[in-house]
Amino acid sequence: MDLVYYLSISFSILLVLKLFFKQNQNLPPTPPALPILGHIHLLKIPLYRSLQALSAKYGPILFLKLGFQNVLLVSSPSFVEESFINNDVVFANRPHCLVGEYIGYDYTAVNWAPYGKHWRNLRRVTATEIFSSNSLSVSSNIRNQEVKAMINQLFRKSFTKDGNEYHKLNLNLLFFEVTFNMMMRMVNGSLCFREEMDIEEKKKLRELLKELFLPMMPMGMDDFFPFLKWLGVSRSEKKLTTLKRRRDEFLQTVIEEQREMGNKSSSTSGKTVVGALLSLQEAEPDYYTDKTIRGVVGVMFTAGTDTSSLTLEWAMSLLLNHPEVAKRAREEINTQVEHGRLLDESDLQNLPYLHCIINETLRLYPPGPLLVPRVSSEDCNVAGYEIPRGTILLVNAYYVQRDSKVWVDPNCFKPERFEGKEAEKGFKYLPFGLGRRVCPGVALAVRVMCLLLGTLIQCFEWERIGEEEVDMTEPSDSVGITMPRIQPLEAMYKPRLTMLNYLSTLST
Repeated sequence: MDLVYYLSISFSILLVLKLFFKQNQNLPPTPPALPILGHIHLLKIPLYRSLQALSAKYGPILFLKLGFQNVLLVSSPSFVEESFINNDVVFANRPHCLVGEYIGYDYTAVNWAPYGKHWRNLRRVTATEIFSSNSLSVSSNIRNQEVKAMINQLFRKSFTKDGNEYHKLNLNLLFFEVTFNMMMRMVNGSLCFREEMDIEEKKKLRELLKELFLPMMPMGMDDFFPFLKWLGVSRSEKKLTTLKRRRDEFLQTVIEEQREMGNKSSSTSGKTVVGALLSLQEAEPDYYTDKTIRGVVGVMFTAGTDTSSLTLEWAMSLLLNHPEVAKRAREEINTQVEHGRLLDESDLQNLPYLHCIINETLRLYPPGPLLVPRVSSEDCNVAGYEIPRGTILLVNAYYVQRDSKVWVDPNCFKPERFEGKEAEKGFKYLPFGLGRRVCPGVALAVRVMCLLLGTLIQCFEWERIGEEEVDMTEPSDSVGITMPRIQPLEAMYKPRLTMLNYLSTLST
């Protein structure tokens, strides 16, 4: 206890001296802070809500102290532009933290690597092998097949003689399983969830995948107070060590399965993400190690599954509460997709209103309400304020996308606002981030979400379970790194009469 006491006194003195000597620095506005703690006492969960309250009270650009870390909080389009465009290179790095060290393979994974040659190379590889238009066209058959398997399963579970009976469906589970199946097939050609698995098997697998790949808060108390690690009182390192080991075991199995398939048939290796990366490994084994491949695949599972499934769950919730929007989307599909045929990815370019629904859902319920943090690599100037090197940049996308100063009726669901893409102009819409470190999987995510949502609208009638509207409440006990619903979404569905003949052919 004496050691902790003296350390606390020392840190307090250092903090006071630091504040004294920097009192004339032109920093952005800052709320009253406590010694050592800084502004941590002002933060509550969900984090994006408490940061929204701070911005509403003190302004759209704030300088915060979270322990021993400087933080620049940005909550308006103009300051987003200043940060991401005028200072994009300066803020092109990720902050140092335990998650980046352990889950980011000591900052070598593409989402954690510092801005430089290694990051540019990984970014180029992922853009070419995974997210390019050509690669997405090649893998579209996988996604179309998984959608057909999904509606076939739903049809067989719901089919009755007259076709008029509604059945209850847990959409939270459906979207989670389908998005993981799509991603796994793209990664190594296999499936996560199989129809022959019983309920308990699927439950255990879901729990495992969520434990391994659900997005986590990138920074925690150990990062804000490094002395916790020095004193040996940190619990995060032990947890992250265990998580890393279990993730590596899972991801290495995925790699070995593809490696074995590639050895049996050389034509197999180029058809999947892991197969393509193993081909690169053959040419440059010292660079494209299994660790590098695990880093790429791990990011795909973390960033490309739960976020898409949550967005789809919010989209269906909104459609159940706004049947007129679902009706217009169905009319668009009926017009653009000939009768008796299931829509596929090639049809999506002709379904602008469906895209509007996804865009409006992402505006209201961004998959990451706080953009992934960045850090300044040198002193810079943002909107006339001096920002010190090593300052963490936090952008509250949730606040920006619901700001009444830039959005008309910001809390209302109006997909029409995205017609003509006028709403996407400027820096008020940023569900996937901006600048050099914008999410590289935007095109894939949009394809997956539009394809799944459009198919469900095309093939089935949907109703709420009761007369009351679907509860759109966000959970108050969530940390706020993602935006899950307070309760998993359940709905009633039945096959559309006009699709019965087509759906019947899927089972034969």
